[in-house]
Amino acid sequence: MPSGMAVVLAVALWMAVAGCATPAEWQEWRAHSSHFASGQHGIFSMRNNPDSSSPRVSRADLNAAQAGTGWGKVITVSPEQIFEPR
Repeated sequence: MPSGMAVVLAVALWMAVAGCATPAEWQEWRAHSSHFASGQHGIFSMRNNPDSSSPRVSRADLNAAQAGTGWGKVITVSPEQIFEPR
């Protein structure tokens, strides 16, 4: 197999495996009629990485979370991690 073809196959395999969800994640996803509960929920999810290792949470995000307008994995932050957008 030519090396270019091996690279293409490796990338295709990586893309297929990287997008896999766990059964619990699929169950959570199927339980809702849309991917995000609101525009704010979508922006929050796009801004934060999936493993929550460096969350970016604003006061508005906290207020929305307390109102129960989203779903998904809970992200815990300390007070010093909360930012105020400019």
